[in-house]
Amino acid sequence: MKTAEEFTFQLVEGEFAAAEAKQILLGLINSKINFHQLEHFSNEVRFSQKPAHSKQRVTALNEAAKKITDMVETTANMQFKIEGNIQISLVPVEEAAINE
Repeated sequence: MKTAEEFTFQLVEGEFAAAEAKQILLGLINSKINFHQLEHFSNEVRFSQKPAHSKQRVTALNEAAKKITDMVETTANMQFKIEGNIQISLVPVEEAAINE
């Protein structure tokens, strides 16, 4: 059995003006919202399922977008230091899961 591997990638790093920070952050959030909306639609069409996880994630992401927008509007004269890493772990698939 192969052991898990881990990778870290830095997606965002730097200081940005308010408008730039808003564009970067909302771009990431909107990408995730689109992913979950497509997943929801695909599962509904293919399997007649409405996955609650995707709906919950879209709600949470929309709330985060609103908070970021509010923060940018109230702190327009500030620089935004953003550091965004993504950590990926590759884990072996269990044989039982493969054979299902």
